[in-house]
Amino acid sequence: MSGSLNNQETVDCPACGRKIKRSVINWHLDNCLEPQSEKEIENPIKKQCIEYSPETKNSRFSGLNRLRLETEAETRESETEIENGKLRSRATTSHVWLNHANQDLKSIESVKNSTPKFAPLADVVRPSYLEEYEGQEMVLSEGSILRTLIEVNNIPSMILWGPPGCGKTSLANIIAKKSKQKHNSRFVQLSATQAGVKDVKDIVEAAKTEQKILKRKTIVFMDEVHRFNKLQQDSLLPHVENGTIILIGATTENPSFVLNSALLSRCRVIVLQKLSEDNIMRILARALKHLNIEVLDKEKENATDFSSSSGSTLYIENKALEMLAAVCDGDARTALNSLQMTVESASSNCFETNKCDCPHVIKVEHIKEGLQRSHLLYDRKGDQHYDTISAYIKSMRGSDENASLYWLARMLEGGEDPRFIARRLIIFASEDVGIADSNALNLAVSTFHSCQFVGMPESRIMLAHCTAYMSRAAKSREVYSAYCKAEEFIREHQGPLPPVPIYLRNAPTKLMKELGYGKKYGEALPFLPEGLEGVNFFQ
Repeated sequence: MSGSLNNQETVDCPACGRKIKRSVINWHLDNCLEPQSEKEIENPIKKQCIEYSPETKNSRFSGLNRLRLETEAETRESETEIENGKLRSRATTSHVWLNHANQDLKSIESVKNSTPKFAPLADVVRPSYLEEYEGQEMVLSEGSILRTLIEVNNIPSMILWGPPGCGKTSLANIIAKKSKQKHNSRFVQLSATQAGVKDVKDIVEAAKTEQKILKRKTIVFMDEVHRFNKLQQDSLLPHVENGTIILIGATTENPSFVLNSALLSRCRVIVLQKLSEDNIMRILARALKHLNIEVLDKEKENATDFSSSSGSTLYIENKALEMLAAVCDGDARTALNSLQMTVESASSNCFETNKCDCPHVIKVEHIKEGLQRSHLLYDRKGDQHYDTISAYIKSMRGSDENASLYWLARMLEGGEDPRFIARRLIIFASEDVGIADSNALNLAVSTFHSCQFVGMPESRIMLAHCTAYMSRAAKSREVYSAYCKAEEFIREHQGPLPPVPIYLRNAPTKLMKELGYGKKYGEALPFLPEGLEGVNFFQ
C-alpha cells in the first residue's frame, strides 16, 4: 500500500515546472529534454509521452509502435499500457477511461494503415547490431578498441571519415541503439546541413540537465559535420572539451582540411574504407531476403519453371547481383537504391501486364537499364579530385601511357574540367619533360587552347594526344631541380643579401653612368654577386 502511495506522489519537473508523478518522472524528462520542431509539437502522434488528466481531457502519444496511457479515477487508481496496437490492462479501470483509450487506438491505427512507406530500402535494411554490420574489419574486428568501447557504451568523441555509403550513419545508429539499451546515455542526431548554433545550444542545455538530474551523458551524432563553418564548429569546442556532450561527426571530406585543428585535437579520427564487393553482396542478400526475392544460381538461370518455398514471384540472377555489386564502387547506398529501383520497375511491369502470379526474373540488362553508367566516386572539389590528378601526373612521370590514359578517362568521366587537366599538362611539360624535349611545352599550350575552342566531348581527344606524348617523351627535371636549389639558397641566406655588382646594373641616366653603372659589362667578369662565384645549382 505504501509503495502505491509513493507512486502517486508528484514532483515538480525541473524542465517544464509541471507536477508529475514520481513513478514516471524519468520518462517525462526524456520528453521534455528532447528537442522538437514546431511540426512535432502540433502533431500529437509524434510526441514522446502520454499524460491524461480529467481536467484537461488531453493526451500525448509516444508514436505508432508504443502507446502508454496513465489514468486517474476518483475511486480506483490504475495504470494501462498500450503497446503494438494492443491494450493490456494491469488493473480494472472505469469504462470511461477505457472507451477513451480505445478511441485513441483506433485513430492511431487508421494513421498507421494510411501512411505510405516512404523510407528507402537503404534505410529499411540498415543494421541494428554490430554483428549485422558489414565491412571496416580494420577498426571493428573482434577485440578492437573501438568495438569494445561501443559494446560497453563508453564512446569517446570521434570523427568518422570515409567515402559515401561505407557505413558511417549505420555505425552511428548502432551506437544509438546501444545507448537506449544501456539507459545510461541519451543519443541526439543532427545534420550539419540543417542545424545551426542555436540547435547546438539547445542540446547543450538539455545535456547539462541530463547530467545534473539523471546522471546520463549525451551523445551527439553530427552528420556531414564538414558543412559547419568555423564559427559553428567553435560552438562545439568547450562542450566537447569538458565532456558535456560526446561528439560523433561523419564526413566524406578530409578532416585536416574542413575541420578546425582545435576540434580535431579533441576527437579521434576513425578512417572508414569503401566496402568490398563481398561486403556489398552480403548487404544485397539481406535486402533481397527482406524483399522476399530469391537469387537464381547458374543452374536455374536458363530454366523456365520456378518453384519457390517462400511463395516469391520475383527472382534475380546471381550474375546480375554480382554486376550491381561491382559497379557501385563500394557504395552500399547506391547498390541498395539501384536494387530498389529495379525491383519497383519489375513489380510495376507485373501489375501492368496482369501477371502478378507469374515468376519474373531480374537480369543483368535490367540492372544496366537502371544505371546509365557505373557509379564513379569522384568529387571535383574533394579528395578524389587531388588523388586522381596525382595518380595521373605520376603515371606520366613514370612513362606509363596506359595508366596515364586510364586516369585521364576516369577524371573526364567523373566530370572533371578539361581545362584543369590541360593546365596541369603545361606544368608537366616544363617541370618533368623540360629541356629534354622543348616541343612538349608548345604541344601542351596548344592543347589548352584547343580545349577552350572545342570543348567536351571532343577535347578529350586532344588531351589523350598530349597525355600519350608526355608519357613517351624523354624526361629531364634538371631545370626544375636547379631552380628549387636557387630558391632554397635565397631563403636560407643569413644576413643582408649581397648587392648587385655595379657593372651589371642598368644605367638609364647620365648620373648613373658617371657612378660606374654598367661599366666594363661584356668583359670576363663574374655574374654572381661577390662571394658566390663558385655556386652551381645544376650540380
